[in-house]
Amino acid sequence: MNRMTLKTEGDRNILVTRHFSAPPELVYRAHIEPELIRQWMLGPEGWSMPVCINDPRPGGKFRYEWSNGKGASFYITGECIALEPYHRIVHVERMHLPDPTPDNHVETTFEPDGDGTLMTIRMSLPDSKTRAAMLETGMEHGMEASYQRLDQIAASGQHANV
Repeated sequence: MNRMTLKTEGDRNILVTRHFSAPPELVYRAHIEPELIRQWMLGPEGWSMPVCINDPRPGGKFRYEWSNGKGASFYITGECIALEPYHRIVHVERMHLPDPTPDNHVETTFEPDGDGTLMTIRMSLPDSKTRAAMLETGMEHGMEASYQRLDQIAASGQHANV
């Protein structure tokens, strides 16, 4: 079974790993193409992504907005720093709750792993207080729920239509 692991490193870092039963090309595309992002990056059940803007190129900006349909919402903005197609994405993001959090520097890699992909995300936060606050949001549960949706999209072939 594909399971996500989340570990802390040092005082400021978070390391997330997850195996997908899909090739690196698909898992990479699912992280940069708005049509795919809106299908899976929804967090826990009941949330939607009414706004998904992503300009996947160095210097390109992104904005993702989520709503639970019951009055709760938040959004993330950021900039892409580097892209190596099907292998690596580097970006900076900030969550708005409503005030922006300090910058979170994120490097995501996609490596062939057996019949699928090993994705590794390394988040570097400005300090331990910011990291603790981020972990307290329940991000781990939301990430895993989203990744389960990505597994379903890959298995169903829905990505081929995008």
